[in-house]
Amino acid sequence: MPGLSPVRGLGAEAGRAAVRLARLPLDIAVEGVGRLTGWLGHARPARSGDRDELFPTESGIPVLLVHGLADREWVVSALQRGLGGCGAGPFVPVSYNALSPDIRTAARVLGDQVELAHARSGGRPVVLIGYSLGGLIARYYVQRLGGDAYAPLVITLAAPHGGTVTALLAPPHPLLRQLRPGSEVLTELAERAVGCRTRFVAFYSDLDEAVVPAARARIDHPDLKARNVLVPGVGHLTLPLHQPVIDQIRSLLTAAGQAAAAAARGTRDSGDESEDAET
Repeated sequence: MPGLSPVRGLGAEAGRAAVRLARLPLDIAVEGVGRLTGWLGHARPARSGDRDELFPTESGIPVLLVHGLADREWVVSALQRGLGGCGAGPFVPVSYNALSPDIRTAARVLGDQVELAHARSGGRPVVLIGYSLGGLIARYYVQRLGGDAYAPLVITLAAPHGGTVTALLAPPHPLLRQLRPGSEVLTELAERAVGCRTRFVAFYSDLDEAVVPAARARIDHPDLKARNVLVPGVGHLTLPLHQPVIDQIRSLLTAAGQAAAAAARGTRDSGDESEDAET
């Protein structure tokens, strides 16, 4: 995949890192307020009156966007802008409690929202796009909690599938401890997953400063249908905004939507044939 030169990539990453560091205290404060009020820990539920707006009859395959540990707004907003008009959607942001002690808990919250989107869209399959920690949460839900029944495609962006050594140096945050190589959660994900129906596409970079070594953002599991896409010359913060990555995701969503529509037509045709046979 086209990338950036190392110098340009490092420059772009440094600029985005400065912006993120400037906003981090506010983001942490918002997370803390949410913790106290109980707003976080749940995806943003649609109001009953919003059902038709979020899931119109003519909409495509629902896409749930799962953010990383401290980047809820900017990644989701950028992905929504970049992926609009590709025939997929609606695009539904999913928020989990970043102060939660467990990836498993966040994955169950995600599962509730996947099933809600599936039901409100008339039984359509759901695509998951997860950035950083969000990609690991999406994978855990699909691989360990039966989410492959709802999500035929999971796209991860700079997700630490194999853990990261930076988690060994990070503050003792419960979720960060689960990103350490060899953690219980990562050991679970390394176990057999025979029969998992979901297809994975994992985008990773050779300049990822958060997932170290960078190859740990790959999915290398003998039982999973996974394609790993190297994006050279971009960092952890730049990867989900990199236009070639956005273009590939658009193509993946278009293909997933076409496959879902074809499957739905086949189901309807089979039903019509059964009715004709009965008459």
